Amino acid sequence: MGQRSPDGQGAGRNPFFDNAKLLAMVLVVAGHAWQPLKDSHAVWSAYLFLYMFHMPLFIMISGYFSRSFVLKPEQGKRLITGVAVPYLVFETAYTLYGNVVDGRHNDLSLLSPWYLTWFLAALFVWRLTAPLWRAMRWWVAVGLAFAVALVGAATSVSGILNLDRVLQFLPFFVIGLVLRPEHWELLRARWVRIAAVPVLAAGAAVAYWAKGRMTAQWAMHNHSWGELHVSWPVGVAMVLATTACSLILSAAFLALVPHRRTWYTSLGAGTLCAYLLHGFFVRTAAWKGWFDAAFWHTPAGELAVTAFGVGLALVLTSAPVRRFFRPVMEPRMDWAFRLPAVRRPKAEKPAEETRVPATAGSGRATGG
Repeated sequence: MGQRSPDGQGAGRNPFFDNAKLLAMVLVVAGHAWQPLKDSHAVWSAYLFLYMFHMPLFIMISGYFSRSFVLKPEQGKRLITGVAVPYLVFETAYTLYGNVVDGRHNDLSLLSPWYLTWFLAALFVWRLTAPLWRAMRWWVAVGLAFAVALVGAATSVSGILNLDRVLQFLPFFVIGLVLRPEHWELLRARWVRIAAVPVLAAGAAVAYWAKGRMTAQWAMHNHSWGELHVSWPVGVAMVLATTACSLILSAAFLALVPHRRTWYTSLGAGTLCAYLLHGFFVRTAAWKGWFDAAFWHTPAGELAVTAFGVGLALVLTSAPVRRFFRPVMEPRMDWAFRLPAVRRPKAEKPAEETRVPATAGSGRATGG
């Protein structure tokens, strides 16, 4: 979920993307904190509303920052150290932690992502295929991505690397790949920012109406149509409809994100840290029944859990937490890679007839 340019050559960070990632991460953590409270109509509706767009938004941003990925040696190193290694570490950690705290007795299988780690496995696969999608015209790439997603939605393939989600979320990654800076600038138009408010309000109202009429699994993108007990035509219609809703809500959300630096902009660099760590807190609370008390199922309790989620996200994206976990989030591992040395051009000695006297110019000629 980092913003650094995929080729490692990017200059500076864009406050807009850091703001967007931080705000979306707050929604992710709050949404996971709500899981034990979904018996409430309001919480279930908010849960569906957030899940309809917060992961598609992250995935599109990830695709956008994968535009220059062509598997250069340095890019390959960063893909392994920044995605594969954290996946191995946290897939192992979550499995063992669940076995100890909740007595789950799960086998350690690195091919079956558990809980949060599916995103890292998916990002690894998506980024490896980025050159393929970018080689196509945008409409071909997006169309083919949707075709692949529909096949994944129709057939359960979740046994390996959670491929149900990898395939069903693929179109959002490909859309991010084909976006250009000018597309993000469209969100700054005044009319777009004004329209974003009623669009988000309408989305929240539809989510409230949907309680009892649809399952929230359509927003999770991790079940086949057979598992959701719908026919092929209904499955196609639901995938297209939920995708359209996700794109519209993502655009509305982004339209309201500040483009200037704010007090939380710097926290946007720590979203991967918050994503991978908050699950330990949320799952422990669920396993231990911390939210089973009647108070947490009242409006005041639901607001308190929401505040807990927001606060947890802010703490886990803070600089001290990022520095402490950097060895596992962003390990250097120079010992494991043999990257080509950067060749610097040698200074050429100028010919005598072209040498510039020290008194003739702004300084002594250096031959370069």
